[in-house]
Amino acid sequence: MLRISDIRYAVEGRPLFEGASAIIPSGHKVGLVGRNGTGKTTLFRLIRGELALEAGDIALPRGARIGGVAQEVPGSEVSLLDTVLEADSERAGLMAEADVAQDPARIAEIQTRLADIDAWSAEARASAILKGLGFSTAEQAMPCSAFSGGWRMRVALAGVLFAQPDLLLLDEPTNYLDLEGALWLEGYLARYPHTVIIISHDRGLLNRAVGAVLHLEDRKLTLYQGAYDAFAEARAARLAVAEAERKKQEARRAHLQSYVDRFRYKADKARQAQSRLKMIAKMKPITSPQEAALRAFSFPQPSELSPPIVALESASVGYSETPVLARLTLRIDQDDRIALLGKNGEGKSTLSKLLTGHLIALGGRVTRASKLRIGYFAQHQLDELHADETPLDHVRRFRPEEAPAKLRARLAGFGIGQAQAETVAGRLSGGQKARLSLLLATLDAPHLLVLDEPTNHLDMESREALVEALTDYSGAVVIVSHDMHLLSLVADRLWLVKGGRVAPYEGDLESYRREILAEPAPKPKPAPARPKPSKERLQALRSDVRSCEARVEKLEEMREKLAKKLSDPALYEDDRIDEMEVWQKKYAEVMEALDRAEGLWEAALEKLEAAG
Repeated sequence: MLRISDIRYAVEGRPLFEGASAIIPSGHKVGLVGRNGTGKTTLFRLIRGELALEAGDIALPRGARIGGVAQEVPGSEVSLLDTVLEADSERAGLMAEADVAQDPARIAEIQTRLADIDAWSAEARASAILKGLGFSTAEQAMPCSAFSGGWRMRVALAGVLFAQPDLLLLDEPTNYLDLEGALWLEGYLARYPHTVIIISHDRGLLNRAVGAVLHLEDRKLTLYQGAYDAFAEARAARLAVAEAERKKQEARRAHLQSYVDRFRYKADKARQAQSRLKMIAKMKPITSPQEAALRAFSFPQPSELSPPIVALESASVGYSETPVLARLTLRIDQDDRIALLGKNGEGKSTLSKLLTGHLIALGGRVTRASKLRIGYFAQHQLDELHADETPLDHVRRFRPEEAPAKLRARLAGFGIGQAQAETVAGRLSGGQKARLSLLLATLDAPHLLVLDEPTNHLDMESREALVEALTDYSGAVVIVSHDMHLLSLVADRLWLVKGGRVAPYEGDLESYRREILAEPAPKPKPAPARPKPSKERLQALRSDVRSCEARVEKLEEMREKLAKKLSDPALYEDDRIDEMEVWQKKYAEVMEALDRAEGLWEAALEKLEAAG
């Protein structure tokens, strides 16, 4: 069990935690969520003991092992498989000791422990983890130095998964994974035998791999049972209650202040006015929980072009005259929303570069509309920003004739405020860099927008804002992403890049997920034969639906009347407190009855539909 008790911690005088507490039982899978900058990664460091608490306590069972992903695996000459095997320090130590031990009793102890930890199947387990994260058998034998930083991060993740610590702390583990790797990780974490806490903005991961959500907000921790969607619903209800309470308090405060303003200087009312001033002073402000404003993206809308805007006929593309993809016959229209599926190395990025003109076709034909403008966002572009220049400088480079106010307005449309606009790119957060790169990619109102992993550094609110922007955008979208939630809301066509070819994928994202995880599609049970309902039965069901509907309408009318009654500020005067409580109780009873009535109505509708 992880017990966080009344902790306090600040960074440079800014408090991140004040009286924060939470209890996470052993074996639970928990998603840690909260706005960027609230202290999620700092909490991990506090749990690991890398930072000292100012107050409070964080306790784990004696001897519990904590594990997390290192910043990067060194580029050594050790093979990937051996690097992962070495991550289990106990096994590695016992294996080394077994080679030199002389004492028979100690040898017996070593062999017994090796058997207990299933050391002899270690290579197979490590290889399976590496395979799940995208490494072929041949690549597993290659040295770490042969891989880029992003791929080494996958090796680091494989190592900590293989070591199986008692408490596994993962900070945005899908940022360096493709969709296939992210789906594999979801399944692995769901089966992980110990406690897991995941910092993530990947809604799909938080819905399928965790059973609780730990929310960091207003320097406090709140544990919600259920996956992310259940948390979002519960939190929305809490926000609504807090907002209602805040409005009631504001009405009462305004009423008291009105009395004070009218009678403060009248001798016969001065005492009552002073009494009300004291009441105002004692009222603790009720504020809605810290709510992240939806920082919307403002994509400029392109002009309309005749279809198709891009057409490929028997095209091939690759590097150094060696095709990666061949016989490509594809078409893109301006209203297309296309998701590219396929494992890393199959050629998704290669196809993206062909579509955007960053690669020239080796053969065949590529036709683009004459006035076509293309926007391209890829992760490497974040590294290509000028570290010593501000976002304002970057936009001015493309729009030198525009006034500073117009440039700032463009930045504000992508959630980059005045302070960030004057901050050099090297000091911006990953999310701010991603927003700047998205702005630059869409500056010319492109007819085709190609996005390669656009959400890696965006928080949950920003991802939802991106979905809304892409939904409103009138150009074509081709997107590569490991975020299934984003793909499910944006894409209406799926292309599978596999075996040097690109073809439409006939299934949906869920069937693709099952395919990746080798899950058989669930077989629906055959519907039992049932007699056709009688005319009298159908009439009775329709009557039941009408009765339930009438009941809901009546309760809605009662709710509106009670809400109007409760909105009267006079009800909250001192001499009417008891009356106010009676009306609030009635309102709660009506809301409870309305909830039941709506449930009965839905059930009646389902029965009628099933019978019809």
